[in-house]
Amino acid sequence: MAATVIGHQFITDVEGNPVGVILPLPEFALVEETLRQLSSVRGTEEKLAQMEQAANDILFMDDLRHTISDFADTDATWWEPAE
Repeated sequence: MAATVIGHQFITDVEGNPVGVILPLPEFALVEETLRQLSSVRGTEEKLAQMEQAANDILFMDDLRHTISDFADTDATWWEPAE
């Protein structure tokens, strides 16, 4: 029996935009662990737990403060002034 070779198969939406890809198993094996890590947070409780941990993460909070500061002028243009 002859072996079938499958390349990448791209999945598109009705407008032709790529929305997914089917990979041969050897290529999937290269990215499987990364995909598992990216989708490791499933439920609301897990997401809330990670948010609580972020509030105690010094580097995260420092980045958040810098981001808030960077966008302070822009944010001020979008809000109605206090009466």
